[in-house]
Amino acid sequence: MRETKQMDLSIVMPALEESKKIGRDIEAAAEFLKGSGLEGEIIVVDDGSKDDTCGAARRVEIPSGIPLKVIRYGIHRGKGYAVCEGMKQTSGEYVMFADSGCCVPYENSLRGLTMLKEDVCDIAHGSRKLLASDIREKQPWCRRICAGLFKWLINKVLQIPPELTDTQCGFKIYRGDVARELYNECISDGFMFDVEIILRAQKQGYRIKEFPIEWTCDRDSRLSLLRTPEHVLAELRAVKRSLSGK
Repeated sequence: MRETKQMDLSIVMPALEESKKIGRDIEAAAEFLKGSGLEGEIIVVDDGSKDDTCGAARRVEIPSGIPLKVIRYGIHRGKGYAVCEGMKQTSGEYVMFADSGCCVPYENSLRGLTMLKEDVCDIAHGSRKLLASDIREKQPWCRRICAGLFKWLINKVLQIPPELTDTQCGFKIYRGDVARELYNECISDGFMFDVEIILRAQKQGYRIKEFPIEWTCDRDSRLSLLRTPEHVLAELRAVKRSLSGK
């Protein structure tokens, strides 16, 4: 019986109300896989969108050699839940998730993949905070303030290592086995999932390194600054309980 060759890279895209952008996102990912000579798959997770995100994703035409899977559930659960659902469906030797909007060119992922292949780390995070990163368009000042407060909070309460400069950047790459293990354990449905995965990775001895990226702010973001604080605090408490075993 001939063994099936494991594909190189699985790309997970969480999406909420992204009917106008998801087609471009999928095309960009497919173009990257084809241009880089990587065998890969694209997994879109529609997080209970009320628009036609799911239909728009399924109508995209990409090269036949690149599998496209679109997952949809009817109730909005949160970005963390969407990423977890996508990660559980991956089969690549390496896996990544990328936010909708093409904020970071997919070619940037080659830096992280090289780090993983050379065994520099088990998880590679894109970071907007590194000196070598190229920020084409900054976030609005209100989001920068909120990001700074969030970083202070998690560093104070959860002791996130200072060398991890950008925990919330939506461009992260993992060894496939590591991602599937960590995301199967993740309990955060919302904004805190990035931090929870970092804490679980540290607890299990996985190495995390950052790499510089080119980044352009997507002004059409689905993150609500008005609703986020109470959700963040609730998830923070739940994560602390889960990791402490209480």
